[in-house]
Amino acid sequence: MVNKDQVAGVAKQVKGSVKETAGKATGNRQTQAEGTADRIAGKAQKAYGDVKDKVKKAL
Repeated sequence: MVNKDQVAGVAKQVKGSVKETAGKATGNRQTQAEGTADRIAGKAQKAYGDVKDKVKKAL
């Protein structure tokens, strides 16, 4: 079962990857850095959702 944190985390990862790529393509380091930060935050949120799901299944 997928929870909202997992979905939001994956969405944030995709958004960050797109933003990071756009920053690289345009040479805009700030946009690239924001994209990297969004991607990392998305990974963390998805990991939180994964752990939350495992705990729920264990109970």
